[in-house]
Amino acid sequence: MIVDLPGTTTSRVSKKLQELRESGGVVTLGRVLSLVVETDLDHLEAAVEAANGASKLHPCRIIVLAKADQGGESRLDAEIRVGGDAGASEVVVLRAFGEVLSNQESLVTGLLLPDAPVVAWWPSECSGNPGQSAIGKISSRRITDAAMQPRSAEFLAELASNYSPGDSDMAWARITLWRSQLTSLFEARQFSDLKSITVFANPDSPSAMLLARWLQLSLNIPSEIVSEIDGSGITGISGVKLETGDGALEIMRKGQIATISQPGFPSASVLLPQRSDLDCLVEDMRFLGEDLVYARVLESFK
Repeated sequence: MIVDLPGTTTSRVSKKLQELRESGGVVTLGRVLSLVVETDLDHLEAAVEAANGASKLHPCRIIVLAKADQGGESRLDAEIRVGGDAGASEVVVLRAFGEVLSNQESLVTGLLLPDAPVVAWWPSECSGNPGQSAIGKISSRRITDAAMQPRSAEFLAELASNYSPGDSDMAWARITLWRSQLTSLFEARQFSDLKSITVFANPDSPSAMLLARWLQLSLNIPSEIVSEIDGSGITGISGVKLETGDGALEIMRKGQIATISQPGFPSASVLLPQRSDLDCLVEDMRFLGEDLVYARVLESFK
């Protein structure tokens, strides 16, 4: 069910939520947090879809602040989505026009669940200082997406300069499977005389930058990003190669399957799919504390 509230205010939206709750259409029992999504109209529905999916594992109230053009009439249009239109959550979509956007915090604070953590997510272009933004100041977890910024490398450097505990980025969550696979290989055996690290990836990918830097810091040897394999350009991350005194350790991905080659062992195949926004959002909402490894890697971009 979708309830439209054109030309409204936050207090009217809150009152309507209360009416729906009393009539049995909205149930707050079991909601563990408030997820505030700040985006633009172009990315609105994709963000709601991912947030709805994440709510099945992390029951929450989803508040989406969709920023419209600053010019023109000052207006707030809202809609409340419940039932089949809201996954395991309740969704409040706020479309803000003109001067209404000048006080973003006031637009959402009256809709937050009481005594519950607040997670903020920016699935589109955003500030490189999320902790000091209007929404970020009221959030214990702040999730950005470097891949959606015009200049990803500069954005990572800005995030590093402005880092505060609770910051995270979806580019980091996208390499969780890579990091887990590489860690398990190194825990299973000792590699002598590590010489170099090569990440085969699009050099503009912030996930590739973070993966290469994580490997460099973890193994204390230089890393580089190579943008071609056999003369063909790469989209995303295609593989990792580590030169050791025993030979080369390689994990090369094609489609969703990666082939692992290592000295003294037969080749093996593992499932290594590209992670969706839903996968990354679920991971980032699972732990609301500080990610110390991410903080250490990000700091190296200063």
